[in-house]
Amino acid sequence: MINIWMNSSLLVTISSYKLFEGCRISFRYYFLLSLSLLLSACDEPKKQDSLQHVLDTGVLRVGTIYGLTTYYNGPNGPEGFEYELAAGFADYLGVKLEIFPYYTVNELFPQLDNAHLDVIAAGINVSSERYAQFRFGPAYQNVSQKLVFKQGDVRPRELSDLTGDFMVVAGSGHSETLRNFKAQNPDLSWQETNDKDSEELLEAVLADELDYTVVDSNILALMRRRYPELSIGFSLSQSQGIAWATSQKSDDALRAALIEYFGQIHENGTLAALEDKHFGHVRQFNYVDTRDFIRSAASKLPQYQTLFERYSNDLDWRLLAALSYQESHWNPRARSVTGVRGLMMLTLNTAKDLGVTSRLDPEQSIRGGSEYLATLLTRIPDRIPSPDRLWFALASYNVGLGHLEDARVLTERQGGNPDMWVDVKKRLPQLRQKRYYKTTRYGYARGHEAVIYVDNIRRYYDTLVWLNEQQPELLPVEAEVEVEVEDTTAEQNISDTKLDAQTPEEPQDNSSFEPPVSLTEDVNKQADVEKRKDKEITDESQSEKTSSSIPPQAEIETTADVIPGLTDKVETNNGPS
Repeated sequence: MINIWMNSSLLVTISSYKLFEGCRISFRYYFLLSLSLLLSACDEPKKQDSLQHVLDTGVLRVGTIYGLTTYYNGPNGPEGFEYELAAGFADYLGVKLEIFPYYTVNELFPQLDNAHLDVIAAGINVSSERYAQFRFGPAYQNVSQKLVFKQGDVRPRELSDLTGDFMVVAGSGHSETLRNFKAQNPDLSWQETNDKDSEELLEAVLADELDYTVVDSNILALMRRRYPELSIGFSLSQSQGIAWATSQKSDDALRAALIEYFGQIHENGTLAALEDKHFGHVRQFNYVDTRDFIRSAASKLPQYQTLFERYSNDLDWRLLAALSYQESHWNPRARSVTGVRGLMMLTLNTAKDLGVTSRLDPEQSIRGGSEYLATLLTRIPDRIPSPDRLWFALASYNVGLGHLEDARVLTERQGGNPDMWVDVKKRLPQLRQKRYYKTTRYGYARGHEAVIYVDNIRRYYDTLVWLNEQQPELLPVEAEVEVEVEDTTAEQNISDTKLDAQTPEEPQDNSSFEPPVSLTEDVNKQADVEKRKDKEITDESQSEKTSSSIPPQAEIETTADVIPGLTDKVETNNGPS
């Protein structure tokens, strides 16, 4: 069981969250006791056995703060990066988890000193001041502090440029950093607040209520997907470690358990998988693409939202919509040079297999794309858990199941886990490299584009979830949908990344693990393209007007903090549709 104590002292009981199997402290206690003795550098007055107390009570009390990266109540219960790590640690110890969420960091530390909490897991950076007051476990993530301003205002490049209203969260590492700078910058001034968190301060900057604030880079990466006008002036700090805190008044036994726990999840890939789940798709930022997507969600999506909802079946309609935007930018007349067409960019053969008579008909295209994605999901091995099985299915929609299987084979050969997306995504780009693809069954593929493809869909989906839940008025659902009959006289180019991705193939027989599906046959690509074009011209009759081309989307690094020329597209290398 996991118990969550709210500030109102209300106890909410939810089902136990299992991250790890078969780990029980009885097999490790003597190791942890030895490690804790090594961590004690000198003889001190006898301290409480912190680990034994947790084991005797059967409860791990973890303090955290409400936030996007720490802990919040989602539609399916508690969520957040820190929450998942804490749930895993409780399971590792074989005890129940009790979460105590607070609103500010200043409320947390006294509870640790008073022994009301065993651990603080709140995305806390290990500053020199905090290090002197508390004991910290190993750093498991690195962040830097960013000075944020609103896009379009004058960019501050150093502390002396700060001339407006400046506010940070009281008691945060940001306020500590500013105090350290104050000695060399006597004119530096700012305000501190206990009434707003970092996310609210960012929203205040956007609303012109503040000119500047400071936020950790991981939070900013997530928030810029919602608010692309948030811009970085400069970094206030170099990369700092994030770690959990324990009390100096207790011994090192619990800290020793933390060291072993984080060492284990680092070694078995669980930490990397969790970090990828929460942050892996937001490490790069494209201002123009994010802004255009939010605008399209308001102007284009309402025409098709009811169709996405109708045909989503067991999928989230917002995921289906995000996939469609990545494929066609919600343009029902979209076409790639390889012949895939429509809102869901189906190949001609796949469309016919799904009973789609016109890929230009939005309803037929959405129905077909949804059915095809659902089919891919059913063909991924049951042993692969969510969300990884979904990322595999999306990658297959783009690059084909055969090439995905090749990447999984390479992953296993190189000692990775072929059932974990975080491992397979590292090998997909190798399908472009001769030294690797010549050893695979299906040969060369632009596997790097499948990685970008999945990351883009994840970002679009996150943004749609936020728009739909926080600002539902931006997503009205009633609109007329114009239906057009398919023709190939003149079409819009969107992507050339899905060649043969939807053609059935035979499974690989020599794989040492269960293949996800029967896989995609690798045929002569150019010949197949020409065959599809000829067949389509014969089968389809009516013509459509020529429309302007939409450039493929690609990512730009977050180092481009200010984007000049807001009305101009950012020129990047071509990526997938």
